[in-house]
Amino acid sequence: MEFDGTFGLADVTTEEVWLALSDPVMIKNALPGCQFLVEVDNPDDVDFDALEEAAAEEEDPATLPEADPEEVAERGLAQGGHYAALVQVGVGSVKPRFETVVTIDRREFPEMDASGQGSASDSSFEMDSGMTLVETDDGVDVEWWTEADVFGRVAQMGQRVINPVANRVVGRFFKQVQKELSDVGDESSGLRDRISSYI
Repeated sequence: MEFDGTFGLADVTTEEVWLALSDPVMIKNALPGCQFLVEVDNPDDVDFDALEEAAAEEEDPATLPEADPEEVAERGLAQGGHYAALVQVGVGSVKPRFETVVTIDRREFPEMDASGQGSASDSSFEMDSGMTLVETDDGVDVEWWTEADVFGRVAQMGQRVINPVANRVVGRFFKQVQKELSDVGDESSGLRDRISSYI
């Protein structure tokens, strides 16, 4: 299955969007159904139960604009890094919880590519995805794409059911990112300058 699209974010810079979309905390907060998103050393040996328990006990650090841009940059997604996530998504009558591992294959401003796989009790997927940030007159367009192979119960529902769910999740994700970033431009211009210095 192939998905792609463009989502426009108003009144932001490419540097701000890049930093936000490189922040595992921002991504976790914006992605519907995401319980955690953390870096792991070995993608083949992830204890999702322990990570879920730890995530429930920890408080998320601040994101932009409250967070220090240097701290956000330090915890940002790294090329070659592996990240584990637990994501629950409602597809038709089922709500699988996907234990997911994603690898950042390429990260060169303003483009990023990733690959990953996830599994639930009766479904699984493999995917490749990427994004490019394009500056516009009133903000930034995020051009994104995903190629996914879906297996099991979710796959049996077909693309006619899966497409609207994928579009809804992506739309909610970017709307939340826009909301999180809306205050960055309202802060002092010094914050924008500091963000630019970390790209």
